[in-house]
Amino acid sequence: MHKIEYWIEENLNLSAAIQENIVKSLVALLVLWIVSRVLLRLASRQQTDSRKLYQWRKTTNYVVTGLGIIFLANIWFDGFRSITTFLGIFSVGLVVVLRDPILNMMGWVFLIWKRPFKVGDRIKIGLYTGDVIDIGFFQFTINELGEWVDSEQATGRVVHIPNSQVFTQGQINYNYGFPFLWHEVQVRVTFESNWQKAKTILQEIGSRHTEKLTGEVEQRVRIEAQQHLIFYRSFEPRVFTKVRENGIQLTLRYLCNLNGRRESENKIWEDVLSEFLATSDIRFAYPTTRFYSAAEGQESETELQRIVSSRKSLE
Repeated sequence: MHKIEYWIEENLNLSAAIQENIVKSLVALLVLWIVSRVLLRLASRQQTDSRKLYQWRKTTNYVVTGLGIIFLANIWFDGFRSITTFLGIFSVGLVVVLRDPILNMMGWVFLIWKRPFKVGDRIKIGLYTGDVIDIGFFQFTINELGEWVDSEQATGRVVHIPNSQVFTQGQINYNYGFPFLWHEVQVRVTFESNWQKAKTILQEIGSRHTEKLTGEVEQRVRIEAQQHLIFYRSFEPRVFTKVRENGIQLTLRYLCNLNGRRESENKIWEDVLSEFLATSDIRFAYPTTRFYSAAEGQESETELQRIVSSRKSLE
């Protein structure tokens, strides 16, 4: 044995102390690996639920990795001569091994301290939109909206999102500083339609279905919004006019309740369809394609030649 150590020291420049530490490290890692395999084998025999088995496997890996860091540090750093050294190395190992849970705990502290959203708020974070129904130590839960369902209505699914996402994903809060939503409905009429009349009708429909705010409620909403530097000159519905390639676009912008966007839009469209179709000088615009026959094309070409000839004669 001493000959082997001497040969390694002479040829690989490894002292006897380093060789001993390497052997101890290999033995420690081997023992930990065997222990983890035995624990996982026992767990797989006792547990049939794949989700719980997955959690058991993750926990075992965390514990074994943490113990491995402690044992290796104890071997290579001369048995932790001071408690400061031990705590420092243990903290580093803990941060490395438990990075995600620690970030989730920090995210929880951030949610409680800064309160970017709270239970009951409607938010959008990453790909998910929903109403917050719980904020836990490691994750928060939302009742999912939208996805394959139109107009942000509930899908019936509950989504659990790690708290650490608040550090990496932007959050949209529907309730923050202003308890209502601005929504728009776009209607297009043809260029031949009486667009002024259509605009008046749409304005009246918007006034019927916009969120009604009394003077006291409006003042309270203004004060709450201004505390977050949100300023609105008016909460009344407005209709904006814009020319498009296939007609005149009338856009109704109105105030609606947080949970009433789809219902208010449904009522507005029902009134628009009823009143516009009952009016003879208003027609909805839609993309159209116009075709010409060969005979019409020859006739148009002859007419064009006649106009050109007449202009030349005048010159």
